[in-house]
Amino acid sequence: MIDLYTAATPNGHKVSIALEELGLAYSLRVLDLSANEQKEPWFLAINPNGRIPAIVDHDEGDFAVFESGAILIYLAEKTGRLMPQDARGRSRVLQWLMFQMGGIGPMMGQANVFFRYFPEKIQPAIDRYQGEVRRLFRVLDGHLAKHEYLAGDYSIADIANWAWVRTHNWSGVTIDDLPNLARWRDQIRARPAVQRGIEMPPSSLDLEGDGEEQARAFSDKVRNMVETGRSRSGGV
Repeated sequence: MIDLYTAATPNGHKVSIALEELGLAYSLRVLDLSANEQKEPWFLAINPNGRIPAIVDHDEGDFAVFESGAILIYLAEKTGRLMPQDARGRSRVLQWLMFQMGGIGPMMGQANVFFRYFPEKIQPAIDRYQGEVRRLFRVLDGHLAKHEYLAGDYSIADIANWAWVRTHNWSGVTIDDLPNLARWRDQIRARPAVQRGIEMPPSSLDLEGDGEEQARAFSDKVRNMVETGRSRSGGV
């Protein structure tokens, strides 16, 4: 049994999708980020960085793993699935996983802050981060023009990138002119395990849509966390 400490964010859903794909038994503990539950001492003992997601693997002596990318690697290695065993295949998966960890996630996270949450519109900052997201999306689109998935077979690299790419509207970025990326997004969205994973837990709003009234209410809530210097764990 694995305990998953999480919330309805792209990074959180990366892990719940992987657990569903792998068919591993897990219990769900949803943290209230607005109440700063992720900074409480009991959770800091699991993840000293005080952010979601994190897991505790009771089959391995209550072994704790934090950082979403590290969790994905741990689960893939634990099961021997969603990542090749040979050195080259494994490296390809890790390269595209790091592409998400170092590029897609941080840039979309900053786009979200300045486009959705910041109390004033700083257009150069919005343009900078949305432009970088678009550049990274073009990299994905170009690669996917020649490949069904990012690194050979479907893998943790696809899961990690997809969990963020699917929320592109929330970052104010379109993919209408990126047909290969859209094909890949829709193909992964159709997987039953993925559909289950993004409901563990469900989001309070449609991150794949752009409903403005609901978005404003959610943004006001998160904006208060940003303005008071509290962590936006998981990069909503």
